[in-house]
Amino acid sequence: MRLTVFGPGYPFRGGIASTTTRLVGALTARGHEVLFLTPSRQYPRWLYPGISDRDPEACPPVAGARPLIDPFNPVGWRRVRRTAEAHEADAWVIPYWTSAWSGLWSYLLGADRRPAVVAVVHNPFDHDARPWQRLAARRVLGRCDGLFTHAASLARELEHVHPTLPVAHHRLPAAAAPRPLDRGGARAELGLPEGRRVALFLGLIRPYKGVDLLLEAAAALPAASDWFFLVAGEPWGGLADRLRRQAASLGLEGRVRLDLGWVPEGRVGTLLAAADLLVLPYRRGSQSAVAPLALTAGLPVLSTAVGGVPELVVDGDNGIIVPPGDAAAITAALERLDPDRLARLAEGARRSVAGLDWDDYASVLEELIGRVVR
Repeated sequence: MRLTVFGPGYPFRGGIASTTTRLVGALTARGHEVLFLTPSRQYPRWLYPGISDRDPEACPPVAGARPLIDPFNPVGWRRVRRTAEAHEADAWVIPYWTSAWSGLWSYLLGADRRPAVVAVVHNPFDHDARPWQRLAARRVLGRCDGLFTHAASLARELEHVHPTLPVAHHRLPAAAAPRPLDRGGARAELGLPEGRRVALFLGLIRPYKGVDLLLEAAAALPAASDWFFLVAGEPWGGLADRLRRQAASLGLEGRVRLDLGWVPEGRVGTLLAAADLLVLPYRRGSQSAVAPLALTAGLPVLSTAVGGVPELVVDGDNGIIVPPGDAAAITAALERLDPDRLARLAEGARRSVAGLDWDDYASVLEELIGRVVR
């Protein structure tokens, strides 16, 4: 098939850019003729309260990609649509994760000459969505011809809201294979204390991800606990100061290290290799792109039961699932994790991602596109 894929890619960073780039590669490898239309700007400065949304190492450049999209400048949307129409694709593929891009998607979906459109739904609506953001998501997704997502629970949610649309799902593979490192070398490189078990939080830090709950859970552990907590990620807005103040007020010096800043792609593998456990203390969410990365590295995951995460992180097999918003439940789970159980979960982590790859992912999306086109 001839396909046009819209969405972030090189030189932008973030889970959507990484997964969209990997999808383009997988579709191309399966023999499809893919035009990749990428942004010249992903977000305006006022909408992205981090330091920068660019990292040339975050995902590889794709040959032939066209950086034409500015989702916040309607003047250029006509050129984007004309370029897509000129490709004469059998279908267009768009990612949906935020209402910030909904104006562009609505414009493209209103084109007279457009082919079938399938949305890859990372989030059914924005995190902490306001009513107008939920409405924007419903309108955009309702005008598509098919919906693809990453968990059965999310698929059921989409089928409930959009009962006339075909929906398919496939678990999200790791966006990249972490480079293999020995734990001792990784910990020495990061300057982590010896003789401690390391619980890692990794990723962009926003209020819904519950890092404050993780700090509360760490503070509630017995003083003799050997758990050491490493928080690595870029906080949005004023979260950095708030987390530092909270850690100080809880007396977590020597038990928690806050590495607050963007984590370059080359450092991700080192962090995963150094850790014994990934912790996702999310209050809410639809999924996690960090979880498959950790499991691929043989790292068990302690997560809250949000969105489709429990379909990837199976309690007692490759990780532990606790209720969201409950710091005491995280503390209790950490106390129950003796080294033998942790080792068994690590074996389960490696086992659980066997066969979870981008070719299978692309094949399920391909089948959905075929159904929609027919």
